[in-house]
Amino acid sequence: MRPIRRAIVIGNGMAGAENQCIGLVRALGLSHRQTLYRVTRPRGGINECFSWLPVSLHQNLGLVIKRICGDSQLQITINRKKLLPLPAEIKAVLPDIIEADAKKIATMACQTFERDGPLLVVASGRDTISVASSIKWLAPENVFLVQIQHPRSHLNRFDLVITPRHDYYPLTPQAQEQIPWFLRRWITPREPPDRHVVLTVGALHKVDSIALNNAASTWHDELAPLPKPLLVVNIGGPTSHCRYGADLAKQLTTSLQDVLSSCGSIRISFSRRTPRKVSDILMTKFSKHPKVYIWNGKDPNPHMGHLAWADVFVITADSVSMLSEACSTGKPVYVIGAERCTWKFSDFHKSLQERGVVRPFTGNENLSESWTYPPLNDTAEAASQVIEALAERGWRLQP
Repeated sequence: MRPIRRAIVIGNGMAGAENQCIGLVRALGLSHRQTLYRVTRPRGGINECFSWLPVSLHQNLGLVIKRICGDSQLQITINRKKLLPLPAEIKAVLPDIIEADAKKIATMACQTFERDGPLLVVASGRDTISVASSIKWLAPENVFLVQIQHPRSHLNRFDLVITPRHDYYPLTPQAQEQIPWFLRRWITPREPPDRHVVLTVGALHKVDSIALNNAASTWHDELAPLPKPLLVVNIGGPTSHCRYGADLAKQLTTSLQDVLSSCGSIRISFSRRTPRKVSDILMTKFSKHPKVYIWNGKDPNPHMGHLAWADVFVITADSVSMLSEACSTGKPVYVIGAERCTWKFSDFHKSLQERGVVRPFTGNENLSESWTYPPLNDTAEAASQVIEALAERGWRLQP
């Protein structure tokens, strides 16, 4: 059997998508032999109006705009919202990350096949689909392609697709009642999963026992002395299918006040998506409370330390990634705002509650009373499916 000794991750610049790829490669034991490539869109100014376009078309359009406007500070207003100036550079790629080029990657896979063996390619996100599938088309005998998140159609372009079960919500009777008949052919997915589709409960991620042990050591001096139980509150931001604002912030504030007596300490973190009106409400109420610490977004991110040292979590319903990570620890996870979610996000929360993995956060809880459940293990289980699929191909991993 030919060994696979290397992996390529194709990302889109979004942490939620790229972390899934990196987490899978880590679970496969190839994190020390991985290279990160990225598909980037032009950002800023008028470019934000074209994010719905296919990425290749958007990139070409961005170059045309730059040639016409040069480096001028072009600004436009749409629906009374002032957009940012066009950036000086169209491509904002980190120095150590290479722009994904399907032809170059496929050529490299072919030219190094005899010496280094097959190439594992792992991609995630809408913008990566065309590049990843092109690599597979150009080097079908040299590449094993895993696409994370449902690519909408033409699943035969990939060796394996890894996607949450709730991505298949559109095929359920409930969803069919919500979809006008003339839109059904455009809703992903169109067919039930076949044998090369791996279904998970939540999102893949980088959190495993080794990562948690390392984080526990790194954050020991800051988090170990805190009074117990330690409640970690992770706040995301509203999405099109989980809408909320100041109303949820006020609800969360009231509920946290109600459980303060059963907490030793509380640590609150906001994400980059958290609206200012939400963070301001919690800052106003808790920034000077002796039991409460609020991460300022500037000091080192305590997220991994929180996962390692928390006794209990409260997480807003909008983030599949944050919930998936917390639910992999086996610690109590409470969700706030799930009733505001619709579509497949509602189905995701239903599946978590049916498994006994999460409970709604009401403020009536005694957080000193713990409870347990079988932790989510999606990343390791997906890695096992990749190993099986590779074996069917006559290939094996050699970490």
